[in-house]
Amino acid sequence: MVDVEKYHGTGNDFVVVDADEDVPNRRAFAVELCDREHGIDHPASERRGADGVLFLALEPAYNPPRIVMTLVQPDGSVAGMCGNGARCAAKWAAERTGADEVMIDTPSGTRHADVDGDDVTIEMGAPVFDPEGVPVDRDEPLVEETVEGLTVTAVNTGVPHAVAFVEEVDAVDLESVAPPVRHADVFPDGANVTLASPTPEGGFRQRTFERGVEGETRSCGTGAVAVAAVAHRLGRIEAGATVTVSPPGGDLRVTVEEGNSYLEGPVVFEFAAEVPTVETDPEPVDASGD
Repeated sequence: MVDVEKYHGTGNDFVVVDADEDVPNRRAFAVELCDREHGIDHPASERRGADGVLFLALEPAYNPPRIVMTLVQPDGSVAGMCGNGARCAAKWAAERTGADEVMIDTPSGTRHADVDGDDVTIEMGAPVFDPEGVPVDRDEPLVEETVEGLTVTAVNTGVPHAVAFVEEVDAVDLESVAPPVRHADVFPDGANVTLASPTPEGGFRQRTFERGVEGETRSCGTGAVAVAAVAHRLGRIEAGATVTVSPPGGDLRVTVEEGNSYLEGPVVFEFAAEVPTVETDPEPVDASGD
């Protein structure tokens, strides 16, 4: 049996596993637990399954404490970064160490987090528009161009996003529109597809179709940062301004500065449980996104 906990950040939910736990097949474990029809369930949780499994190796001797974070997604692939997942990881570490600061090592780099009760702010790094850094298969940045019928801007905020500003996010059939963009040839590693529409208060509503989840999630932290980064690139907001980005799961606050960005929002603990290990390997997954 494996001890697990479940957290969510504005509805983006994750099973958290201490990396010291014996999980011989992380891919199979994540695929089974994340399944929305047959995955992990508990009376304290709003819904079955999860958007990913966070394997966290805590190194408390550092000041501030450090975590090595590995996110295995519902399809068995490993994500380079996840804003809400990193915020959940910071909260998990803070509860074990009593610290109000945490350093998180991810495949996309080391990120600093501040924990203030249930509110967690994570450093997200500088958004990247350079074609090689997104990546996109071209020589110039992809800005406000049509890809598979959707006008998008490509940016990497830890993972690649194709961001489209629309009049009203709820008027778009995301499940139909997003997959062709997500798999478009111009994105050699695939891309998350994020829609945004302005709010009267000066923020943005957001919906994201996530690569690796292969569907819409209630919240996406890298997507919220991508919305703000593209809004700044297009002159919709000023550098250094903090804007509210609202996915279906709740409000996130994003600040994009020259050379860095920050994501802030609540983290909620749902439950702790024991689950069996999983030995059977799932079907192979193309982690490149092709």
